[in-house]
Amino acid sequence: MKILNKYSSFLVTVSFTGLVQAQEAHEELTYNGEIGQIINENCVVCHQEGGIGPMQFETYDQIRPWAPLISYKVANKEMPPYAYDEGVGIQHLIGDWRLEQDEIDQIVAWVEQGAPLGDTDMSPPPFQLKDPNEWNFAAELGQPDLIVPSSSYDIPASGNDLWSREYVDPGITANRCIKAVQVKPRGDASAVVHHANSSVYVPNDENGLDRYGMLTEYAMGKWGEMVPEGVCRTIPAGAQIQWNIHMFPGGVGATAQGEMIEDNVVEIGLWFHDEGYESGSGVYKQDLAQYDIQYNGAQERNEKMVIPPNSYSMTQGFHSFDHPVRIDSFQPHGHLRMNAASFEIFYPETGRTEQISQVSNWSATWHHSHIYEPDVAPLLPAGAVLVLKQWYDNTADNPNNPDPDQWVYGGSRTGDEMTHAWLAITHLDEEGYQALLAERREREQRSLAGSDD
Repeated sequence: MKILNKYSSFLVTVSFTGLVQAQEAHEELTYNGEIGQIINENCVVCHQEGGIGPMQFETYDQIRPWAPLISYKVANKEMPPYAYDEGVGIQHLIGDWRLEQDEIDQIVAWVEQGAPLGDTDMSPPPFQLKDPNEWNFAAELGQPDLIVPSSSYDIPASGNDLWSREYVDPGITANRCIKAVQVKPRGDASAVVHHANSSVYVPNDENGLDRYGMLTEYAMGKWGEMVPEGVCRTIPAGAQIQWNIHMFPGGVGATAQGEMIEDNVVEIGLWFHDEGYESGSGVYKQDLAQYDIQYNGAQERNEKMVIPPNSYSMTQGFHSFDHPVRIDSFQPHGHLRMNAASFEIFYPETGRTEQISQVSNWSATWHHSHIYEPDVAPLLPAGAVLVLKQWYDNTADNPNNPDPDQWVYGGSRTGDEMTHAWLAITHLDEEGYQALLAERREREQRSLAGSDD
């Protein structure tokens, strides 16, 4: 009950005015009337038996003891765990987990009213219980067309970081365009897999392999990636997939089992378009790549990155293209000291800077690929500059910081830091760029005219 007492007093003293207003706007809120449906639709996916959440929210009796903490977490927009600032840049995202403000207000008001159950003859609509091991896109796309597993590893209960690199032949006999992709550690392995990146290699004329590009990136908490219509992220015929898996015994900000995790396997699920999709009219190439961010002018990723004890730091990087592009997604990456990131675009011809995305409460325990709706995804002319920034907090104020008295350096270990972002980018020609611009102008004109047909 210590945690409840801590947050109960906070809620009463800090949010009193807003709560009174919420109560006035939402009278007689009950679990069976309104609140249960909100929780079932947004929380139970993680807070169920076998889920990643540390407690279960499947029934009122399970929820009631945690009501003050639930109120605190949703009021501060820490839950659901989707760190993305409101009111800044692009807000239309695919797979956005954030609650609507009215839903937040209802939960807060309900808790202040004593979290009542309500009419026992009523009950909220049942939640759709999801198997934690089910593929995230299965409901929409069915089961993956191809599943590529890693080798099996036993992960000890404690110890130093572990890495695994191996090549796997997925049996691809024709060029295929990816519709969606998800990386999924099996079962308890989700707590100890720090990241699992996969690259594509193709045979060369010397009986070796050349790197073709990234397949996908996974870090703890990542849901997966949907590839927009009209583009092709290709996995070529004859390709080999290289796994690069980083494991951290004991878990990273999650609840590991405290004992060896046997037979740890990480899987890639791939959903494909029909063969020949890439040759269709107006289909452009998309790739996912790591865009490095410099530290104090260093030219190499993580080079000379040093964060002194009990201090703050910042990195900044710039990238441009000699052809038009569309930015389809943005995913910042760091470790335990990183706490914020932003993405801007600078237009040299006008001197204008446009804010695209801001993440002010980033956590290494929940990585998200922020996928922009295609109609609002940033369209960049040749020469426009991507401006990527990340911030680091090596003080006791950072709840993820294991030791603020440590010097932190750039590196691959969990206790080190990294500074880069993953961007999915569609590469356009001038004709395609102008066509997309024209489509957007036409939609804007229809909207101004009061017609969305």
